[in-house]
Amino acid sequence: MRRSIGAVLVMVAVQACASSGTTASSTNAPAPAQQIVTTTAKARIDSTLRAFVSSGRVVGASALVWEKGREAYFGAYGMADREAGRPMRRDAIAQIFSMTKPITGVALMQLYEQGKFQLDEPLSKYLPEWADVKVYAGDSAGAPRVVALERPITIRDITRHTAGFMTGTGEPALATIFRTTDPLNRSNTIAEFSRKLASMPLAFQPGTRWAYGISVDVQAALVERIAGQPFGRYVREHVLDPLGMRETRYFVPERDRGRLAAMYQRGSAGALTRSPDSTALAFNTKIWPLEPGAFGLTSTLDDYMRFARMLLGGGQLDGVRILKPETLRLMATNHLPATVKDSSFLPSKGQVGFGIDFAVRVKPPASAKENNGAVGEFFWDGAASTLFWVDPANRLTAVFFTQVLPFDGTLHKAFRDAVYGPYVANRISDARHTNP
Repeated sequence: MRRSIGAVLVMVAVQACASSGTTASSTNAPAPAQQIVTTTAKARIDSTLRAFVSSGRVVGASALVWEKGREAYFGAYGMADREAGRPMRRDAIAQIFSMTKPITGVALMQLYEQGKFQLDEPLSKYLPEWADVKVYAGDSAGAPRVVALERPITIRDITRHTAGFMTGTGEPALATIFRTTDPLNRSNTIAEFSRKLASMPLAFQPGTRWAYGISVDVQAALVERIAGQPFGRYVREHVLDPLGMRETRYFVPERDRGRLAAMYQRGSAGALTRSPDSTALAFNTKIWPLEPGAFGLTSTLDDYMRFARMLLGGGQLDGVRILKPETLRLMATNHLPATVKDSSFLPSKGQVGFGIDFAVRVKPPASAKENNGAVGEFFWDGAASTLFWVDPANRLTAVFFTQVLPFDGTLHKAFRDAVYGPYVANRISDARHTNP
């Protein structure tokens, strides 16, 4: 599919910060000169979403883009439920999986800006179960061998995925321990989850690697402990309800289940098969003790866009302040130290670092193969191939929904190209440094 060159990106560059968490040095960047989502770009996005469906890559897809204070694009194609003949609509309810994480991060950082904790404090100061944790160092006579921590796990570690938590993958011995202990069993509360996870050894020394996983569930336990109320209730009262996000929730009541999008699984031959509702929707159609911070929420395009617009607005939307601008800048700053050499799949997202529950773009795309985007953007995605990003330089934010497993990042590449236009090397020669 050929696509015409869209509006020119105005990019700014962000200096990656060391683990101290200080924000990048800045100068005033000029306002974007041109509209990104032009008539040509809208046609390009329509064509891209339509092609996702017609090619069989997804059953249904929808997208919403806001730019410079107004809705710039909405489109929905295909089916939310192919077997029921129900079209993908604007009010379809999707499982957002890891797009839950930034919501948890915002909840945690509300407590940070109230002075309830500091990022470099030991996690065990607030969650004592983490005081005596050990680190896996291989097997000895068929049993795990452990060593002492070289330094404590800090709260900063749990916000940037450098804590060393076991995730159930990797070393077979660790996977067995994780499976037996079962910290993420839906019948556990988030406090029980934290205690069970802390009973197992870490997979590596804190601060030495980036390993994506359940750090944000530990954040949820920390929010609950510091706030003195159940995590789910805190998020509802302090983030979701103030933003009017009434359709972002763990439990979807019976009256709304007709809008739940079905989940589809891509087989080895490429065909999409519907996952049984009894398993795919099980978490969201019953109230469970576990209210995780890393996954589990459902949402609609408009609901999640309210969250994204709040982020784009420096922590405020429609006169409601959720975070201070300086707190949001801290979240959207790279916190990975240069000493972290092993960053797992993170480089596949582009030239990015990681802040507090967001990936943060620190350099422009190096080639047409890399995900398109502007320096200073921050973003994340979900296991069912959902995506959102916030682009302060262009005053733009986008949300993309589909429900297909396993995760397909090529959809995100194509959608980003549709929004911004094809890659052009050295598009901006006079890059300036600014904070997101």
